[in-house]
Amino acid sequence: MKLPSNTVYASWLALVRLYVGAFWLMHGIPKFTQSQDFMPPNGMIESFIASATTNTSGWYHHFLTSVVAPNINIFAELVRLGEVVTGTLLLLGAFTRLGGLLGVLLSLNYLTAKGGLAHLSMWSSLDSAALVLSAINVMLPTGRVLGIDALLGRKRAPAPVPVATVPQQEAVFVEEPPMTGPTAPTS
Repeated sequence: MKLPSNTVYASWLALVRLYVGAFWLMHGIPKFTQSQDFMPPNGMIESFIASATTNTSGWYHHFLTSVVAPNINIFAELVRLGEVVTGTLLLLGAFTRLGGLLGVLLSLNYLTAKGGLAHLSMWSSLDSAALVLSAINVMLPTGRVLGIDALLGRKRAPAPVPVATVPQQEAVFVEEPPMTGPTAPTS
């Protein structure tokens, strides 16, 4: 059985990238278009942070209560901007590894805020699926087909010349004088 070509694999990776980009945009754009539903003081970010402080402990709980909660407006902007930037980078296929990394960080943050790193049931959630799909974009060159990364990519080295086309040369024997003494220094 013959394996598919690199182009076939790259095309499937491009479809994964486009899906993940659309996913992040579908979650990020409404946070801008319907900002009253997301932004403080009455948006869902307030209830999300309140819930996260009850679901977490340790350093992350301390981070939420002492850094995020007092600066919730800044973090709400970072969340919605992060989701839109991630989706845009992945959808356009521009700097896809960076877009994938942002998606991984956002997903890890959401999982941690929901207490999901400690519970196996959270690893079957939408956040964990977003984590895995975003990680694919970090590890594999998903922007090489239908993406700007293909245009920005390095020029490939020219293909090696097949051996059959190299002109054959005759071997030449070179006479050398015989050795007359030791070849290594003596001590």
